[in-house]
Amino acid sequence: MHVLVTGATGFVGGRLVPALSEAGHDVRALVRDPAGYDPPPGVEVVRGDLLDPGTLGPVFDGIDAAYYLVHSMRAGGDFEERDRRAARHFADAASAAGVDRAVYLGGLGEDGDDLSPHLRSRREVEAVLSEGSYDLTTLRAAVIVGDGSASFRMVRQLVSRLPVMVTPRWVTNECQPIAIDDVVAYLVGVLDAPATAGQTYGIGGPDVLTYQEMLSRTAEAMGRRRPFVLSVPVLTPNLSSYWVGLVTDVPSAVARPLILGLKNPVVVTDDSIRDHVAVELTPFDDAVRCALAPGPTARESAPRGAPTADERGGRN
Repeated sequence: MHVLVTGATGFVGGRLVPALSEAGHDVRALVRDPAGYDPPPGVEVVRGDLLDPGTLGPVFDGIDAAYYLVHSMRAGGDFEERDRRAARHFADAASAAGVDRAVYLGGLGEDGDDLSPHLRSRREVEAVLSEGSYDLTTLRAAVIVGDGSASFRMVRQLVSRLPVMVTPRWVTNECQPIAIDDVVAYLVGVLDAPATAGQTYGIGGPDVLTYQEMLSRTAEAMGRRRPFVLSVPVLTPNLSSYWVGLVTDVPSAVARPLILGLKNPVVVTDDSIRDHVAVELTPFDDAVRCALAPGPTARESAPRGAPTADERGGRN
């Protein structure tokens, strides 16, 4: 297929572009600054900004399938409105160009839950994208484990810097993290599975863990003593977000929405995606070891000019 990837310089997009190319697809990467992007061989690069529909022009011309991997969380408190507009411009431009399929990576969380602003925005983007004339495939993920993931960066820095943590009681909520390689495998695989067109699926790794267990097992993988975690009812996620901002280098505009999402259990309740796309899921401990493995840093391994932690992937 002739495939367009938006968010091509991000944490997920930077890995998806070469994977699609290796799978035999003709890939076009949408970036805001082509001069700052060094694409894999054979990848076409086009300039455009989903917040500025006037720049989209022929971006979608000749495209069979388009990936939506854009998130405005780094923009601060207005990220919900920015994401809403970007999704609308994507849907309008893709529909006008006659794109057949779109693929969106959103966030896990039950529709009936009192969703955090971050997850609520992910679900709203999903609704906007579903209004296009193409067939939308939505994959919903929780924490994505990999070098460059903002969520995993918070976990890694917390366990390396704090022997004792005072956390909200929601730290005992369950989460189903997934390795970045498995996310990319699902994203690539749905293109070869026609039955996934127009469907929504949860994707997760083989382990369901509490956030406290994720902290402890990450500490073990790092060769550190498990942190002592004290869960108290009076410490709200809102207060915790400021605490995390002081301890880690994750920007507060990113950390705050992610921490607020701790109140929502994020576990796959329907794994029917496995009936259509075969992925050998990576255990959490293996995913962590891979993310921590010596080698190029996220900044060095990402395309030139790419951010090290694009906030795509729902709860990445």
